[in-house]
Parts: sequence; structure tokens; C-alpha cells
Amino acid sequence: MENKTLKIISIFVFIAVVAGLGSLFVFLGSSWFNSLTVPTEWIPNIVIPIVWTVVYLAFAVVFFFWLKGGDVPRQVLVWGIINGTLNVLWCLVFFTLNQLLFGLVFIILNLASGWFLWKEINVSNKLYGKVLAIYPLWLSIATTLNLALWILN
Repeated sequence: MENKTLKIISIFVFIAVVAGLGSLFVFLGSSWFNSLTVPTEWIPNIVIPIVWTVVYLAFAVVFFFWLKGGDVPRQVLVWGIINGTLNVLWCLVFFTLNQLLFGLVFIILNLASGWFLWKEINVSNKLYGKVLAIYPLWLSIATTLNLALWILN
């Protein structure tokens, strides 16, 4: 198997593991989450998994084309791994361990690193930066929702 194919498979597996573990932790905490008091202005629950799916697919598509045309910059890979790890940890802490405050800490870290990831992507490839701008924007919304839940509960 050639090196480029192995890199593509590795990135797809990483994205799938992050999405899969995140979904598992969300599922495990769904009854707790549904018992929380939410703000009157709340995103419909159906929107959240749809947006996360779009985000993960956008990353998969961007990295696929990026790797087909050359190598992904090291800084982008490092920030990508940090973001994936923080995303999984946030899902674990917030949903499965039911920790609103610590979940808020993790999502703030994820948000900051998400902006660093986006900045590195945008510096390296403006088109990919435009496609993946959804990620830090969505993390900003998720952070706001996490903060609201912590305040209300």
C-alpha cells in the first residue's frame, strides 16, 4: 500500500473514531442531558447531530483532497489531533460523566484549539479554510450552549 493511501486511511479512521466515540458518549448521557433545563432560545435537538455530521464529513473531504494533492502541513495535523482528542474528552466529561462545569472547561479548550486549527488551515489553503470555517463557528455555538446549561442547572 502506498504511503499516501495509508495517510488517507489513517485520517479517515481518526475522524471516524472521534465521531464514533463522541456519539457513544452523547448516547450514554442522553437521558441525563434531556433532563436538563435549557434556555428558551435553544437549537432543536435534531440540528446538533446533523451539524456535527456535516463538520466531520467536511474534514474528511478536505483532508482527502489535501492528501491527494500533497501533504497536510504538520501544524494542521497536530491541531487536528488535539481537536479530535478534546472533542472526545468533552463528550465524555459533559455527557457521560454529567459534569457541566468541567465540560465547559473542555469545550472552551476545544474552542480555542479549534480556532488555532482553522487559522493553520486557512493560512495553508484559503479554500479549505472557507469550507472548514463551520467548525470553530459551531464550537462557538456549542460553547455558548454549554455555558447556558451550566448557568441554568
